Amino acid sequence: MLRPALAALALGWAVAWLAARGFAPWWWLGRNCSGEAVLTAAELSRYTGTEGSPGLYLAVLGQVFDVQQGRRHYGPGGAYGFFSGKDASRAFATGDFTPAGLVDDVSGLSPPQMLAIQNWLSFYCKNYVHIGKVAGRFYQESGEPTKVLEEAQALIEEGEKLQAEEVERKNQFPPCNSEWSSATGSRVWCSKQSGGISREWSGVPRKLYEPGSSRSHCVCIKTEELFPGQEKSTQLSNQGKLNNPNLQEYEGCPPLSEWCALKE
Repeated sequence: MLRPALAALALGWAVAWLAARGFAPWWWLGRNCSGEAVLTAAELSRYTGTEGSPGLYLAVLGQVFDVQQGRRHYGPGGAYGFFSGKDASRAFATGDFTPAGLVDDVSGLSPPQMLAIQNWLSFYCKNYVHIGKVAGRFYQESGEPTKVLEEAQALIEEGEKLQAEEVERKNQFPPCNSEWSSATGSRVWCSKQSGGISREWSGVPRKLYEPGSSRSHCVCIKTEELFPGQEKSTQLSNQGKLNNPNLQEYEGCPPLSEWCALKE
């Protein structure tokens, strides 16, 4: 009977000795069946990189990362030190770095905003050591996802779909280049790199209206799609891409000109 008692006492002393030196033994006890640690929010809050703290962690959507290698950014006095020791997922989308914004509550965020958070999560996965999860809003104590995380993932998927549609639109209607000067006013023009879309054609500027809106923005259109089967001519009628009713020429601009001076 004496030997088990002495062993338990020795273990207790060891735990106390490690805790006094900043090591949190319960961290290991919190590992789930997949081998990842599951921390509580209180445990995570100790990892701020300050003197006496056990390390430097942050969390995004409940995923915990060791950001010690980025200490000059995330440590005390760093530009992003406010992220350490917590899950501040909301701030990655809103840019609100006040105490009210540095929270894990992502309710009310749009699909593109949730996708922005997911992009940051991917960044940390790629560049920092993944520690595990923090129990609370996104994960249960067992490490299983909560309903909130499932809802967040659905919004992220919707954001990815919207992003793909936007890329498709930009490939179909690449944005124009634009500039303004006090001497000459505004000018738009097309090139093989305009709008950040690399292509083999330059195109000509057109105003593209969103359905049901009076606002427009400049896009570049292939001339052969503007006037299929016709020779290039400045006398061609006011057509859009495949007779798209949402496209209009710029007033006073030759139909086949690659640039247009905008009237104020």
